[in-house]
Amino acid sequence: MTQASKHPEGHLIDNSEETETGKEVSAMRRIAVLTSGGDAPGMNAAIRAVVRSGVSRGWEVFGVHRGFQGLIDDDMEVMSARAVSGIIQKGGTVLQTARSERFRSEEGRMLAVRNLNAREIDGLIVIGGNGSQSGSLALSRMGYPVVGVASTIDNDLPLTDTCIGVDTALNTALDAIDRIKDTASSHQRAFLIEVMGRKSGYLALMAGIAGGAEVVVIPEVDLEPGDIAKELRDAYLRGKSHAIVVVAEGAKYNANALAEHFSQDVTGFEPRVTILGHIQRGGTPSAFDRILATRLGCAAVEQLANGNYGVLVGLIKGIVQAVPLEDVFKASKPLDMRLYTMAEILAR
Repeated sequence: MTQASKHPEGHLIDNSEETETGKEVSAMRRIAVLTSGGDAPGMNAAIRAVVRSGVSRGWEVFGVHRGFQGLIDDDMEVMSARAVSGIIQKGGTVLQTARSERFRSEEGRMLAVRNLNAREIDGLIVIGGNGSQSGSLALSRMGYPVVGVASTIDNDLPLTDTCIGVDTALNTALDAIDRIKDTASSHQRAFLIEVMGRKSGYLALMAGIAGGAEVVVIPEVDLEPGDIAKELRDAYLRGKSHAIVVVAEGAKYNANALAEHFSQDVTGFEPRVTILGHIQRGGTPSAFDRILATRLGCAAVEQLANGNYGVLVGLIKGIVQAVPLEDVFKASKPLDMRLYTMAEILAR
């Protein structure tokens, strides 16, 4: 029995064929790959893996420029194995990325699928995070064969352990914390270091634990400025020469808002703010992110080859697996609050 997917106009497209041995394989001949949403270190390694894995199967692989907007604008080109040479170590994404308001509309998504069909592209791989994979799900619901690849430094995609870019972004934040500690000790200061993560406190919590922060401020825990000031004052009274507060950008109070409530008279430390911002997205991806991205890119191609669409590939319980996109957006991804408790204990 062959597998089939529903065409946007309602009829079914046969996506597989019988081999002489009876094993079903995908009838795909052309696929496309795009990166969407915020860039993450390792995206280029994933693109490289998709292109070379697809080419090895005899497929044509199209690279789509500027994410979903590129689908709408029909901005794509065939990529050869040589076209992705020398990109595995580069940050950012050679395909570029953009947020497309037009793709949020039914009209925009229909035009995107129309352009894919006009080029006779049989399947699409989307490398990105929550917003990007919601776009994958929308196309899948229209019947177009899509496979998502988990890639976001926020690490907020449900049903995945970690995503492409998380390890590099975390190490970038940690390097900054280590450097700031040196100057904080020299001047007896409290530094409020703001890290990215949208509504998730994962990056802040992990950076806080690894960086030995006195306080970690995350969206998942409701802390008032007075609570944090007390922790800093207690640290001062215990004889600490400096204090580090790691603040998630999505917390109730960001670093600048908290700094307005602190003074040396209140905490014992002179307060300073450092916002790391987009520095966490750039730079050379770590070995872990390059390997993870390569594994996930190859796995995405394999899913298309097996006729398994409407799924997200990610690292799940330590294994590269695929889960239905529908399940991803029915689930949530809470932080392990035992780690937060541990961070509090270790800050004493």
